[in-house]
Amino acid sequence: MSRRALAAVSSVLDQAASSATNILVLVLAARLSSAAGFADFSMVYVAFSVLLGLNTAYVGQTVVLEKDGDRLGAVCRSAVGFTAAAAAAAGAVLAAAGLALPGAVGWAFLALGLVLPLVLVQDALRYCFSALRTPERALAADALRLVCVVGALLAQPEGASPGRLVLVWGLSALPALGLGLLLLRPYVRGARADLRPYLRRGHLGQRFVVEFAVGNGSSQLAVLGLGVFATPLAVGALRGATTLFGPLNVLFNSANAFGPPVVGRASGKRGVVRLTLLTGASLAVLGAGWAAVLYALPDAMGRQLLGDTWGAAAALLPATGAQYAVMGLGTCALLTLRVLAPKATLSLQVVFSLLSVAFLLGGYAAFGVTGAAWGLAAGSALKAAAGWLRVARLRVPAEPLVTAA
Repeated sequence: MSRRALAAVSSVLDQAASSATNILVLVLAARLSSAAGFADFSMVYVAFSVLLGLNTAYVGQTVVLEKDGDRLGAVCRSAVGFTAAAAAAAGAVLAAAGLALPGAVGWAFLALGLVLPLVLVQDALRYCFSALRTPERALAADALRLVCVVGALLAQPEGASPGRLVLVWGLSALPALGLGLLLLRPYVRGARADLRPYLRRGHLGQRFVVEFAVGNGSSQLAVLGLGVFATPLAVGALRGATTLFGPLNVLFNSANAFGPPVVGRASGKRGVVRLTLLTGASLAVLGAGWAAVLYALPDAMGRQLLGDTWGAAAALLPATGAQYAVMGLGTCALLTLRVLAPKATLSLQVVFSLLSVAFLLGGYAAFGVTGAAWGLAAGSALKAAAGWLRVARLRVPAEPLVTAA
């Protein structure tokens, strides 16, 4: 297996391990908690997910775009240092809020504040290893993280409080954090950390934070907006259909998070576009094929996956499958722009994420929940088309984009 193929496989497996960790944490917490306890745990975990996404956008995405191999050690040390400092500050705020809040939810937020630096720094190491083109090291740390968190939560008694679960979940990151820092040490030895670029106005991560807020916020607002005047069945059907495409989300997230260092090694615009277009076409075919497999599932098997929601969700599979097929093309269009012209992605994300919301609501108003699903597909298709049109109009130097590290 070539070095590039090994890096791609390791990146996908690492993202899968990280996604599996998040899923199993929620599943195990739900099994151990009462309904009220899991509601409190979920609130805290949502807060963590938002902070994780913000750190990924502000720090992680800028790290993987670093093109100067001679600076990677200093960039990685600076990223880890800034993440630790920012997480400590955010953790202090959360801890103070937890002390002010009454009951179990207050203790849970206090616990999150205490462990936040551990879990955010451990996650930030993944992007350092990606930039260093050693994703197999991230995979080793994240696989250890998965084993430790599952083992730690399985050891908890039934009915454990939300605060206890949050604390155990956070402290279980220590072994993976230690391993990750040990694996990173050879690359940052002798390098000096500089946190000032992260505090300057115009830091590229500021644009990516806006993209994260718009891209993730608009999808959540779309569902909430639909819930205002639609039936719970409609909202549940859309969520159920989307859930079935979880494996593809792993691949899309891998492309976004870890694709730039791999793609950036191609020569010039033509080399980058050839590689990303091939990847996008492969993801599109995979999305359509996955939809076909799901659509062919017997009802009995489908009900084992989604229970009573299966019937309504199954009717949306053609539309959702089309959406994920074009999302593969759109993801790779944005990946191309992220490598060739990082500042060109913000306007696309803002305009077409909001347009997708309008299509979803308009589709529901005209044709019900099926129209809403096709509205999302139409929005994704337009975003992909606009992304590749922007790529076609880019003028970039013909020389190689990245020098070998």
